[in-house]
Amino acid sequence: MELCSTTLSSPASTFVLNFQGPKLPKPFLQIYGRQKTLVYEQTSTRLSSGTCRATISAEAGKQGWDFGRFIKTLYFFNGPPSPAKFFDFLVEKLSSPSPSEPVSSMGTSDIVLVAGATGGVGRRVVDVLRKKGIPVRVLVRNEEKARRMLGSDVDLVVGDITKDSTLVPEYFKGVKKVVNAVSVIVGPKEGDTPDRAKYSQGIKFFEPEIKGDSPEKVEYIGMKNLIKAVKDNLGLRRGKLLFGFEDNNYRQLSFGALDDVVMGGVSESTFLIDPSGNENGGPTGVFKGVVSTANNGGFTSTRTKNFSKPEDLSAYDGLEFRLKGDGRRYKVIVRTSSDWDALGYTAGFDTEKGKWQSIQVPFSSLRPIFRAKTVSDAPPFDPSIVMSLQLMFSKFEYDGKLNGTFVEGPFELPVSSIRAYIKDPITPRFVHVGSAGVTRPERPGLDLSKQPPAVRLNKELGSILTFKLKGEDLIRESGIPYAIVRPCALTEEPAGADLIFEQGDNITGKISREEIARLCVAALESPYACDKTFEVKSVVPFSEPFTLDPANPPPEKDYNVYFKDLKEGITGKEALQQNPVPV
Repeated sequence: MELCSTTLSSPASTFVLNFQGPKLPKPFLQIYGRQKTLVYEQTSTRLSSGTCRATISAEAGKQGWDFGRFIKTLYFFNGPPSPAKFFDFLVEKLSSPSPSEPVSSMGTSDIVLVAGATGGVGRRVVDVLRKKGIPVRVLVRNEEKARRMLGSDVDLVVGDITKDSTLVPEYFKGVKKVVNAVSVIVGPKEGDTPDRAKYSQGIKFFEPEIKGDSPEKVEYIGMKNLIKAVKDNLGLRRGKLLFGFEDNNYRQLSFGALDDVVMGGVSESTFLIDPSGNENGGPTGVFKGVVSTANNGGFTSTRTKNFSKPEDLSAYDGLEFRLKGDGRRYKVIVRTSSDWDALGYTAGFDTEKGKWQSIQVPFSSLRPIFRAKTVSDAPPFDPSIVMSLQLMFSKFEYDGKLNGTFVEGPFELPVSSIRAYIKDPITPRFVHVGSAGVTRPERPGLDLSKQPPAVRLNKELGSILTFKLKGEDLIRESGIPYAIVRPCALTEEPAGADLIFEQGDNITGKISREEIARLCVAALESPYACDKTFEVKSVVPFSEPFTLDPANPPPEKDYNVYFKDLKEGITGKEALQQNPVPV
């Protein structure tokens, strides 16, 4: 049986394509069994009025199928048409019942990266993570030292945060959280014992000097390099803008109409920018058109061209649309393949009429759909390789279900922004081990004689606390959900003593490295710690050693008891412009 006879002509040649064979599945471009004659005359690869014409010899419903608009759709998404390309497209799309490209499967479990993993706090953080069964990767400068200290089976990458070129992007694949325990090295001027006894006592008990790289290089430049390397992996608290207007910036996407003309229908839509259409009188995108069920159609959609490179949205939990609803139900389709007619991960959402609203579509709600049917054996959605986005208004949901809000006629959906979002409650993605005292060297009226050595000797130690504070500021300004832990003097004592948490950078004292390691891991999972800066010390004074009875260890702490009283925005820098606070 002859299904379709197509004549393609150009100044150079004329092609007559006769497709013979069994009845095809209802596919892209099949005109529901009616015999069609398609005539396409091409004078150049540029598509313009007068360069192509199309006639359909058989009537299809009350309205004629606009073959010219179909060609424009092909042109927009697939480039300039050519007879050979058109032929290949028809053969592939009319005969292939499934996507031609497999979709990549999800990667490994989320990984916590520990930077400075061979230091006194860092190696203990690695220990705590392993005991909890959390996948961990370490970033170190010395591989031999790290394997000797942490074991030969440790997931390890070698890099130096002071050297941007050593922080290779591949090192951070799968990383979703970071504990940064990197610190400039301070040691005794006169040297130490082989077992580092002086270091173990703490800076209070020896005359210190900087060993190795300067504080500026480690605490500031190194922090800048590390944030740059991990930022895309960790995500931003406010989300990642994909389309829209924000802070006088415009993130544009190349949207094009993909309507039921590709199935022989007559519905038509567009996506345009209204310069004053959003809720604040600023610009917004508008998806609008007319939908019709003539010629067995019934959908309109707007879709982006494939991104120049895949969008990695693995740090986020879904897509958020800021839009003005019309009471209808729409669909979003996300593709992870560059193939135009490929599997799409789909979810429907309802809108409220006449109301600006934020619609969140979790990635977990996306369903693998191909040509309106669920693909049960499709791989899970992989947010690290998003290639295109699509909004659709359709008579159908999928698997034969109907959209209960569907009506024929005009529609209009203003969309002011599309962003990837992190779901609530948001927990820290970047936990940094800093130091108490970072705001004190420049604090007016402070009695330095009563301060720890690092405060008194800040300038002599390469402005160590000044650059630690600058590094903290980079974290706070990055937009990454964070927690900044400022321990007082670190000791080798065991964890377990009661703790005092403070904000404003006013306390002195001591605290166990083991306690800080446990606290950092707990902060990764606590929304109470998110975007907080705080100091911490033990209730045990310097003059008293802290020991434990191994036969009767204290219960494990619930650090949320401490985190929940913390407040955002308190760093101690406030005191630099005010009267000094007693310390």
